[in-house]
Amino acid sequence: MTTTEHVDVLIVGAGLSGIGAAHHLQSAFPRRSYAILEARDAIGGTWDLFRYPGVRSDSDMHTLGYRFRPWTQAKAIADGPSILRYIRDTAAEAGIDRHIRFGHRVTHASWSTDDARWTVEAVHDGEPVRLTAHFLYVCSGYYRYDAGHTPDFPGIEQFGGTVVHPQQWPADLDYTGKKVVVIGSGATAVTLVPAMTDRAAHVTMLQRSPTYITALPAEDPIANGLRSVLGVRRAYPVTRWKNVALSTLFYQLSQRRPKLVKSMLRKAAIKQLPAGYEVDTHFAPYYNPWDQRLCVVPDGDLFKAIKHGKASVVTDRIKEFTETGLRLESGAELEADIVVTATGLRLLAFGGMQLSVDGRDVSLPETMAYKGMMLSGVPNFAFTIGYTNASWTLKADLVSEYVVRLLRHLDAHGYDQCVPTNDDLGVTEQPLLDFAAGYVLRSIDEFPRAGSRAPWRLGMSYAHDVVALRYGRIDDGVLRFKRRSNRAPSAVGAGGGGGRESNPPDPDPGPHRF
Repeated sequence: MTTTEHVDVLIVGAGLSGIGAAHHLQSAFPRRSYAILEARDAIGGTWDLFRYPGVRSDSDMHTLGYRFRPWTQAKAIADGPSILRYIRDTAAEAGIDRHIRFGHRVTHASWSTDDARWTVEAVHDGEPVRLTAHFLYVCSGYYRYDAGHTPDFPGIEQFGGTVVHPQQWPADLDYTGKKVVVIGSGATAVTLVPAMTDRAAHVTMLQRSPTYITALPAEDPIANGLRSVLGVRRAYPVTRWKNVALSTLFYQLSQRRPKLVKSMLRKAAIKQLPAGYEVDTHFAPYYNPWDQRLCVVPDGDLFKAIKHGKASVVTDRIKEFTETGLRLESGAELEADIVVTATGLRLLAFGGMQLSVDGRDVSLPETMAYKGMMLSGVPNFAFTIGYTNASWTLKADLVSEYVVRLLRHLDAHGYDQCVPTNDDLGVTEQPLLDFAAGYVLRSIDEFPRAGSRAPWRLGMSYAHDVVALRYGRIDDGVLRFKRRSNRAPSAVGAGGGGGRESNPPDPDPGPHRF
């Protein structure tokens, strides 16, 4: 074990959330020490991991981008490499990249109440590494990075072609002139199908059941127009709130008038597909809009590929793989040279690390998530889970802002510790993510629970969370604060790592609006 190093705040994960968290922290506390532990060897998280053709966001970059860094490119629905450059440029320009320890996979984090600090154990190059921190901030997302979900398909071993999962896309995979079958109907599948038609002989999307799909312009003409008139800095928040308002309106309409939204989506699909196309077979799901995430296709690229005969959709179930393709339950056969299993993610809470508090392991399903970002009974700890009905970064930015406010509160009152405590016997348990997607349903029982009412409910309303997280009370009676008994009188809560505990707290820019 190497010599233990101490930082004030330890961030886990150098993806979109982790880089944003670091930016918020160092902007608010320039004298506070922090480090980022990243299991992989590069910045970017999801946007560095996924390399399949056409990889892109299905959220617009005016909301997926950081609040503090405007998105300036013309395309609002951006490709993966552009998003990755945006994240890396953010890290480089702020000097955040100098704080990242690559190849550090966190395995265990233990909290000591007596010392008011975390001891975090990681593995680097096969060797154990240990750090301590006053505050632990996990930005590792909620899925496994080493492998995606692939069902056990009968007969897959006899298939003579190539099978690939989008999460592990081979750099040398040549699909020129090949017959490709993409299994799945989610965001990854609807991205891959039109993207692969540039070189493939034909691409078939094979789905068990349909997904709601809507076309949006790749470029936002209002955003681009506002930028030319108002300039980048002024136009960005206007566009951001415009897009938040529109997406919220559509989500609420989907919840309250699902039949109306179903009809709207169906009519839009009919207009973009060939005459006589079986829309109700391939694009009319059994569930209501936004019970699962709505898939966005920029400029209707999937519909165009189908209309031009380069792609097709088959709705059926797989009976077995054959040497030359797939045999379906209907008796039909699909020939394939390449099969892409776009069959989803595998969830993993907090990167798989084990938490413990004062020597006792934390069982995540026995905890409850406070404001969707802290855990009951776990001190000085925060995590980021984004929205399922809006851009991930909208929530990630708010969580970072709240953590900054929380650390300032600790400093201002001389506290060392804060911990959410659930004393409300009327709160009933609910799944953390109330979302019907298959990848969620497979593993959600391994995650912390949510509660039936605030502050234990994971909110999915950005406008509500702006009020609650940016301006709501910190000391709300649910968060409990304390000073450790052996604390020196001159020490400063949460702000005194790296031998600087006698320093005064970083200045607060103004009174909190609690």
